[in-house]
Amino acid sequence: MKFQPGRLLVLLALLCSAAASPWAVADAPTKDAPGSADHPLLARFPGSVLIGYQQMQWEQTMFPSSMKIDKSQKDEFASPVVVEGKITRAFYLGQVGKSRLEVFRNYQDALMKAGLQVKVLCETNCVDIIWHYKKFGNGFSWTKGDIPATTGGRFSLTSALGTDEVRFLYGVLNRNGQQVHVAVATTAAAYSSTNMPATFVEIAEPKAMTSGQVTVNLDAVALQAGLQNDGKVALYGIYFETGKSEVKPESKGQLDEMAKLLQSQPALKVYIVGHTDNQGTLDSNVTLSQQRAQAVAAALAAAPYKIDAKRMVARGVASLAPVASNAADEGRARNRRVELVLQ
Repeated sequence: MKFQPGRLLVLLALLCSAAASPWAVADAPTKDAPGSADHPLLARFPGSVLIGYQQMQWEQTMFPSSMKIDKSQKDEFASPVVVEGKITRAFYLGQVGKSRLEVFRNYQDALMKAGLQVKVLCETNCVDIIWHYKKFGNGFSWTKGDIPATTGGRFSLTSALGTDEVRFLYGVLNRNGQQVHVAVATTAAAYSSTNMPATFVEIAEPKAMTSGQVTVNLDAVALQAGLQNDGKVALYGIYFETGKSEVKPESKGQLDEMAKLLQSQPALKVYIVGHTDNQGTLDSNVTLSQQRAQAVAAALAAAPYKIDAKRMVARGVASLAPVASNAADEGRARNRRVELVLQ
């Protein structure tokens, strides 16, 4: 066969082009981001991949009250709707060739049928509002891959929410007496050259913060005042592992103040009463609360405090004397306590 330099050059060019090609079909993501899932309230558009995901059990987020943007505040919403609670955010990448309008209309139709009260709807000139959502990405779980462009090149998944063909919808749904906030934005993924739709969904479920997670140790003066005024005082600075009775080292500050009170009043006698929430059986909680009360008394009787053990009687009452409802985490946290009770 006669050697033909021209064909060799063409072959080499094709090989080099394939090797240097900045994208391939295999680069497009095919699996959802680790730990991600559709929100139970809103399913994804068929064929989409959940490429980026974030869920926070309690955080603050903002939704627009209009299309007005405050440029002086780095493109933030003017007069935003501020919501605190459980926040779920999801980026979806659609199939090549799928219409962005079709995707948006399906989300819009589903939400409207579910009773969405529309607060903001934008279908033209919506670019300004999308900059708020393009800031998201830190703290997200991302899948592997890139967004390939039909003209060559690739874009990172974090740039999925583009500024071409932007449509936006925000409203509230009433669910079990609660207003759930939902925002949906659809765009061309990165740029129109990808010929793929991208969708960003944010859902905020308002709820109260779990309080009582930070406690202040009561000093000897406050302990004395509680005993004088109410005959008892609740202590939240005594810590135990879940289901265990060993007093944790973090309890030292509160133990110090209890010992200071008892040392300053040698005639003072007290009950040390352990309380639990209603999780578990009553019998097991009676045992656990008794063991915890005994552990506190033992800690005060030991060095360095050396309080006379005869001045302290330990009792456990499990969940029989709640100070709040056990129906929620916040109430259960208040019920888990040690009380100092005047004999």
